[in-house]
Amino acid sequence: CKVDDGKKRLQKELLALQNDPPPGMTLNEKSVQNTITQWIVDMEGASGTLYEGEKFQLLFKFSSRYPFDSPQVMFTGDNIPIHPHVYSNGHICLSILTEDWSPALSVQSVCLSIISMLSSCKEKRRPPDNSFYVRTCNKNPKKTKWWYHDDTC
Repeated sequence: CKVDDGKKRLQKELLALQNDPPPGMTLNEKSVQNTITQWIVDMEGASGTLYEGEKFQLLFKFSSRYPFDSPQVMFTGDNIPIHPHVYSNGHICLSILTEDWSPALSVQSVCLSIISMLSSCKEKRRPPDNSFYVRTCNKNPKKTKWWYHDDTC
Protein backbone atom coordinates (compact mmCIF):
# COMPACT_ATOMS: atom_id res chain seq x y z
CA CYS A 1 0.00 0.00 0.00
CA LYS A 2 2.79 2.45 0.90
CA VAL A 3 4.65 1.69 -2.34
CA ASP A 4 1.51 2.62 -4.29
CA ASP A 5 1.25 5.87 -2.33
CA GLY A 6 4.87 6.66 -3.18
CA LYS A 7 4.25 5.97 -6.89
CA LYS A 8 1.13 8.16 -6.81
CA ARG A 9 3.11 10.93 -5.19
CA LEU A 10 5.85 10.61 -7.85
CA GLN A 11 3.28 10.71 -10.66
CA LYS A 12 1.69 13.81 -9.12
CA GLU A 13 5.10 15.51 -8.83
CA LEU A 14 6.01 14.49 -12.38
CA LEU A 15 2.83 16.15 -13.68
CA ALA A 16 3.54 19.27 -11.60
CA LEU A 17 7.05 19.48 -13.05
CA GLN A 18 5.73 19.03 -16.60
CA ASN A 19 2.89 21.54 -16.22
CA ASP A 20 4.43 24.16 -13.95
CA PRO A 21 8.23 23.80 -13.83
CA PRO A 22 10.40 26.16 -11.76
CA PRO A 23 11.97 28.97 -13.84
CA GLY A 24 14.74 27.71 -16.14
CA MET A 25 13.93 24.04 -15.51
CA THR A 26 12.39 21.48 -17.86
CA LEU A 27 11.75 17.80 -17.34
CA ASN A 28 13.72 15.74 -19.85
CA GLU A 29 10.77 13.71 -21.20
CA LYS A 30 13.00 10.91 -22.56
CA SER A 31 14.32 10.22 -19.06
CA VAL A 32 10.88 9.18 -17.77
CA GLN A 33 9.70 7.07 -20.71
CA ASN A 34 10.75 3.77 -19.14
CA THR A 35 10.86 4.52 -15.42
CA ILE A 36 9.26 6.83 -12.92
CA THR A 37 12.05 6.42 -10.35
CA GLN A 38 14.81 8.23 -12.26
CA TRP A 39 14.38 11.67 -13.84
CA ILE A 40 16.64 14.11 -15.61
CA VAL A 41 15.79 17.79 -15.28
CA ASP A 42 17.36 20.20 -17.76
CA MET A 43 18.33 23.47 -16.15
CA GLU A 44 19.47 26.84 -17.44
CA GLY A 45 21.38 29.33 -15.30
CA ALA A 46 19.19 32.29 -14.32
CA SER A 47 19.75 35.62 -16.06
CA GLY A 48 21.73 38.14 -14.06
CA THR A 49 23.72 35.40 -12.26
CA LEU A 50 27.21 33.94 -12.73
CA TYR A 51 25.56 30.97 -14.50
CA GLU A 52 23.43 32.96 -16.96
CA GLY A 53 22.94 31.04 -20.23
CA GLU A 54 24.77 27.92 -18.96
CA LYS A 55 22.97 24.60 -19.31
CA PHE A 56 23.06 21.86 -16.68
CA GLN A 57 21.34 18.56 -15.99
CA LEU A 58 20.11 17.30 -12.63
CA LEU A 59 19.62 13.60 -12.02
CA PHE A 60 16.90 12.61 -9.53
CA LYS A 61 16.71 9.02 -8.25
CA PHE A 62 13.84 7.96 -6.02
CA SER A 63 13.84 4.96 -3.70
CA SER A 64 10.74 2.94 -2.89
CA ARG A 65 10.62 4.87 0.42
CA TYR A 66 10.06 8.27 -1.24
CA PRO A 67 8.78 10.74 0.03
CA PHE A 68 9.90 9.55 3.49
CA ASP A 69 13.38 9.04 2.09
CA SER A 70 14.94 11.97 0.21
CA PRO A 71 15.70 11.59 -3.49
CA GLN A 72 19.30 11.19 -4.60
CA VAL A 73 20.01 14.41 -6.52
CA MET A 74 23.18 15.31 -8.38
CA PHE A 75 24.39 17.19 -11.43
CA THR A 76 25.16 14.96 -14.40
CA GLY A 77 26.34 15.32 -17.99
CA ASP A 78 29.13 17.33 -19.56
CA ASN A 79 28.66 20.60 -17.69
CA ILE A 80 28.84 20.44 -13.88
CA PRO A 81 28.51 23.96 -12.40
CA ILE A 82 31.62 25.34 -10.73
CA HIS A 83 30.25 26.25 -7.32
CA PRO A 84 31.53 26.07 -3.71
CA HIS A 85 28.84 23.47 -2.85
CA VAL A 86 29.03 21.38 -6.04
CA TYR A 87 31.77 18.78 -6.45
CA SER A 88 33.25 18.10 -9.89
CA ASN A 89 31.55 14.65 -9.88
CA GLY A 90 28.14 16.37 -9.62
CA HIS A 91 27.50 15.78 -5.91
CA ILE A 92 25.71 18.67 -4.21
CA CYS A 93 26.27 19.68 -0.60
CA LEU A 94 22.77 20.88 0.32
CA SER A 95 21.20 19.99 3.67
CA ILE A 96 17.65 19.40 2.36
CA LEU A 97 19.02 16.51 0.29
CA THR A 98 20.02 14.66 3.45
CA GLU A 99 19.49 15.56 7.11
CA ASP A 100 17.01 18.42 6.56
CA TRP A 101 14.81 16.44 4.16
CA SER A 102 11.10 16.28 5.02
CA PRO A 103 8.27 14.47 3.19
CA ALA A 104 6.62 17.90 2.92
CA LEU A 105 9.38 18.86 0.44
CA SER A 106 9.07 17.98 -3.24
CA VAL A 107 11.01 17.86 -6.49
CA GLN A 108 9.81 21.43 -7.08
CA SER A 109 11.21 22.63 -3.75
CA VAL A 110 14.54 20.85 -4.37
CA CYS A 111 14.77 22.49 -7.80
CA LEU A 112 14.02 25.92 -6.32
CA SER A 113 16.67 25.42 -3.63
CA ILE A 114 19.27 24.50 -6.26
CA ILE A 115 18.31 27.51 -8.43
CA SER A 116 18.62 29.73 -5.35
CA MET A 117 21.97 28.18 -4.37
CA LEU A 118 23.42 28.83 -7.83
CA SER A 119 21.82 32.28 -8.22
CA SER A 120 23.21 33.60 -4.93
CA CYS A 121 26.77 32.54 -5.75
CA LYS A 122 29.34 35.37 -5.88
CA GLU A 123 32.40 33.41 -7.03
CA LYS A 124 32.77 30.32 -9.20
CA ARG A 125 35.03 27.88 -7.40
CA ARG A 126 35.02 24.24 -6.35
CA PRO A 127 34.71 23.16 -2.70
CA PRO A 128 38.14 23.26 -0.98
CA ASP A 129 38.17 19.46 -0.51
CA ASN A 130 36.99 18.67 -4.06
CA SER A 131 39.89 16.51 -5.27
CA PHE A 132 40.03 14.43 -2.07
CA TYR A 133 36.25 14.01 -1.93
CA VAL A 134 35.91 12.98 -5.59
CA ARG A 135 38.69 10.39 -5.15
CA THR A 136 37.25 8.85 -1.99
CA CYS A 137 33.46 9.31 -1.99
CA ASN A 138 30.67 6.81 -2.52
CA LYS A 139 28.89 6.97 -5.89
CA ASN A 140 25.70 7.79 -4.00
CA PRO A 141 25.98 11.30 -2.46
CA LYS A 142 23.39 10.35 0.19
CA LYS A 143 25.97 8.00 1.71
CA THR A 144 28.28 10.95 2.41
CA LYS A 145 28.33 12.30 5.95
CA TRP A 146 28.14 15.95 4.93
CA TRP A 147 29.59 18.62 7.14
CA TYR A 148 27.84 21.88 6.29
CA HIS A 149 30.50 24.59 6.48
CA ASP A 150 28.27 27.57 5.88
CA ASP A 151 25.07 28.83 4.32
CA THR A 152 26.79 31.26 2.00
CA CYS A 153 28.54 30.94 -1.30
